[in-house]
Amino acid sequence: MSDYIKTDLLVIGGGSGGLSTAAGAVQMGASVVLLEGGKMGGDCLNYGCVPSKALIASGKHAHAFETGAPFGVKPAKAEVDYAAAKAHVADVIAGIAPHDSVERFEGLGVQVITEYGRFTGPNTVEAGDKLIEARRIVIATGSSPFVPPIPGLDGVKHYTNEDIFDLKERPEHLIVIGGGPIGMEMAQAHVRLGSRVTVLEGAKALGKDDPELAAIVLEKLRAEGVEIVEGAMASEISGTDGAVTVSTKDGVSYGGSHLLMAVGRKPNIGSLDLAKAGIDATSTGITVDASLKTTNRKVYAIGDVAGGLQFTHVAGYHAGVIIRSALFGLPSKASNAHIPWATYTDPEMAQVGMTEAEAQEVHGSKLEVLRFEYAENDRARTERATTGLIKVMVVKGRPVGASIAGKQAGELIQTWALVIANKLKIGAVAAMVAPYPTLGEINKRAAGQYYTPRLFESDLVKRIVRFVQRF
Repeated sequence: MSDYIKTDLLVIGGGSGGLSTAAGAVQMGASVVLLEGGKMGGDCLNYGCVPSKALIASGKHAHAFETGAPFGVKPAKAEVDYAAAKAHVADVIAGIAPHDSVERFEGLGVQVITEYGRFTGPNTVEAGDKLIEARRIVIATGSSPFVPPIPGLDGVKHYTNEDIFDLKERPEHLIVIGGGPIGMEMAQAHVRLGSRVTVLEGAKALGKDDPELAAIVLEKLRAEGVEIVEGAMASEISGTDGAVTVSTKDGVSYGGSHLLMAVGRKPNIGSLDLAKAGIDATSTGITVDASLKTTNRKVYAIGDVAGGLQFTHVAGYHAGVIIRSALFGLPSKASNAHIPWATYTDPEMAQVGMTEAEAQEVHGSKLEVLRFEYAENDRARTERATTGLIKVMVVKGRPVGASIAGKQAGELIQTWALVIANKLKIGAVAAMVAPYPTLGEINKRAAGQYYTPRLFESDLVKRIVRFVQRF
């Protein structure tokens, strides 16, 4: 070992959570070492959030060519240059990359080592020819696509989110195994860009979401031409490049030109030698407590690798939680109660807090579910985006969850994330004045549903009003 480094904080992983931790800590005066053996920016920048949303944007523009008739615009067949769409994806990544670069973080004062790390002891990590000893260590190594051991899969070319964006030739018929958010986003983007798409889901498509809202999204995808087959558990895969066959347990076979695996994620922990540091882990991730500390109290795990919600913004949130603890020694705990997330299909679907089913199980008869249809919103009507629904779960006047399916659901959910994070009551949203006409009025109108039976359907209120009018 040729180089020994001692530091206040060692961050393993240069994705969203690791970069946020390193930047925050070094600017507060700590000495920080960051390890990243792959691409800076991690999965989100290079293989996940950024490229997928860029490709979705290309699909949106192609789709607009064919859907203008209701607005007085003659539909036309979009001429899609799939390679150019992928060039757009690469350009977007390149535009963001400098913000996550080695050069930027070294400029902040972080010592960046472009090597993977592995533990050699409770507070020491080896990276290349360097041994780093740290007062505190943060594991932020993220997750990777989980590829199940389906017979025959090893002999067939298949894609994951890590390489589908490198594909320059448009798939004639893309088969997607997995009907979760990643699978559905990529399915809709590709069908809009001119591919045939079949989604095979072993259980229910978008099965982790509110089923009423998921049905709204799935109906739209099917209407656009995405074939969605539920209860289709893949049992065998065969074929050659350009001709892939997926057989399911019910004896049905599906043929296509390309195969995308989108069945879930696995934590990146295999090469860390966690046992040498006394850190426990399971197949879903590193074991942490509410403060995100591992079984080694000097080591934290954040983001995907901690085995909880797997979203970039969660990793960033985790970074803020542990900085308070690691740098200042103050108690700090993470919570999922106020964490929102969105699926970027069209229409979008978003959630924060409890779903209706979860809230019903916890709160029972105390629960009120407020509902408001997009069709009752004037802005949605002007844009013919009337397919959508918001549900707000309220207990004793306080929202405990919100679910939205519809245009800009990922934007609208932010109001409810703010409300739940700050433990505000439903009246805070009802009192808000939204500009007219905007989709934001949907939130206000949903909140207003709480007062409808209390004010407009109350005999007591009517008697009081009639009495006051006598004077």
